[in-house]
Amino acid sequence: MTDLHALYRDLHQHPELSLREFRTAGVLADALRPLGFDVTTGVGGTGVAGVLRNGDGPVVMLRADIDALPVEEKTGLPYASTQRATNADGEEVPVAHACGHDMHATCLIGAAEQLAGARAEWSGTLLVVFQPAEELGCGARNMIEDGLFERFGKPDVVLAQHVGPLPAGMIAHGSGPVMAASDSLRVTLFGRGGHGSAPEIAVDPVLMAAHVVVRLQGIVAREISPSERAVVTVGRLQAGTKDNVIPETAEVGVNVRTFNENTRGIVRAAVERIVRAEAAASGAPREPEFEWHDSTPVLVSDPDATARTVAAFTERFGQERLIPGALVNSSEDVGVFGAAAGVPTVFWFFGGIDFSAWEPGKAVAMNHSPEFAPDLEPTLTTGVDALVVAARAWLRS
Repeated sequence: MTDLHALYRDLHQHPELSLREFRTAGVLADALRPLGFDVTTGVGGTGVAGVLRNGDGPVVMLRADIDALPVEEKTGLPYASTQRATNADGEEVPVAHACGHDMHATCLIGAAEQLAGARAEWSGTLLVVFQPAEELGCGARNMIEDGLFERFGKPDVVLAQHVGPLPAGMIAHGSGPVMAASDSLRVTLFGRGGHGSAPEIAVDPVLMAAHVVVRLQGIVAREISPSERAVVTVGRLQAGTKDNVIPETAEVGVNVRTFNENTRGIVRAAVERIVRAEAAASGAPREPEFEWHDSTPVLVSDPDATARTVAAFTERFGQERLIPGALVNSSEDVGVFGAAAGVPTVFWFFGGIDFSAWEPGKAVAMNHSPEFAPDLEPTLTTGVDALVVAARAWLRS
């Protein structure tokens, strides 16, 4: 049997940035092949697809994401990442599995092993997918455009999960929209450079950017109905090289989260309107530039398919281990698979924090935090079991 603890520690210690998950893909492919799957690497860049055909029945797709983040790990774990890599901008950055994708991949190997070992109890086809570049919102699309379903079969359902700061051993589920759409924007503001001692003969893009940052926060407060949900975050503001030099340009990085297309359109249009207005008010010598990128649609867990899957969870785990999930403002691109195939997607969360050791008043590390790392058990066992139970709910008995 696969030593899942060792596999998880290995993946955790060797994280790789989005679109560069070469080692990770190789390790997972090597773990999948002995289980009887037909394994293909390089799907959509660095993705891995494994197919296990076991007679007539539905095609059930199980998916895990595999990329890491440019975050410096501060968990203090003996197997903490110390990796560094060069990002797409040519900068050296620390790398860590601060979102739990190493746990997702390990759970999927464990589930694949259990299902392969119980072939006498089910029939159908398992399509196991290890997806790159979830953090960029393009990994699922890349695999689809590389012929995922044409090459390996169109599924009847897509099943996936995410570890989070919930009590370990618990499973949270939602129906309908469960995670937000995400849109990122790179804004370039143009000024006129000059000496810091003579601002009157320059146009200061730093001040322009500062006004933009503050003004954008009025969109959700004053342009979106209180009954709707939206988030506008400025996560990056870069300008200048010296404190007494007014630079020529400033860049602002904006992220938008919404739950329906109408609100999404309102927010995006408002962002551009405000940026243009602030540039005009500042006397900018030219119009700002906008580059929308890394877009992810709303993740919808199909109500009927979710009810069927949660019924299997209830039978296996008991109601006491299930939590009704709330809307989550973060985003996931797994729904792109189901939408492209025209089949339901079912998505759930499983807990990764042992709250028996939690100190009251101490903040709980969230995904993407340098301190985030799920407790190995019972997190891993729960994630494996959930995937197996979900798959068995759809495969023919």
